[in-house]
Amino acid sequence: MNSPWWIPVAAYALGSIPFGLLIVKASGGGDIRQAGSGNIGAANVTRRAGLVAGVLTLLLDAGKGYLAVWLAERYTNASARWMMAAALAAVIGHVFPVWLGFRGGKGVATTFGVFLPICLYAVLAAAGSWVLIVLLWRYSSLGSIFAISTLPVWLYFFYAPHHAPPDYMLATTILISLLVIWKHRENMRRLISGEENRLGRRR
Repeated sequence: MNSPWWIPVAAYALGSIPFGLLIVKASGGGDIRQAGSGNIGAANVTRRAGLVAGVLTLLLDAGKGYLAVWLAERYTNASARWMMAAALAAVIGHVFPVWLGFRGGKGVATTFGVFLPICLYAVLAAAGSWVLIVLLWRYSSLGSIFAISTLPVWLYFFYAPHHAPPDYMLATTILISLLVIWKHRENMRRLISGEENRLGRRR
């Protein structure tokens, strides 16, 4: 393949692998989409199939995002444009997987994964924001919304010493953040109404 146009296609395919669904089915837990929140992400998998399954889902969802961008980096001589294209495609693949009728997860772990090769410190800062919010208020969804919201800010400050990221990189990061936040719209509704489930409390 001489043309790099295959990169976003491959990234979408990687991102669309529904690890949470596959892990729960393999453990005999049935279809995760019919349990709890119906989400295929780590939090719902943990409630359905246990902590080990949830952590494995988290790692694999992040790993597929990392792999998509790493491949773009490797095969385009570290082109930031193609890496960002792969990042966006992988997150879209997770959120809108063709295999599940374009109804996938919320994209938090995959978003963290795609930015690991792009700006490690931005991911660490966003993850730290998630931990802080969860410790203070015990809402995983609130932590996710806050962490993803701050990711473009962290990228701006940590991308390179004394250099802001290129405009297309910042714009793509904001687009990814908005997509993930939009997927949390039901969580935001429940947070506002006081119906959202706290960590450690069953529905």
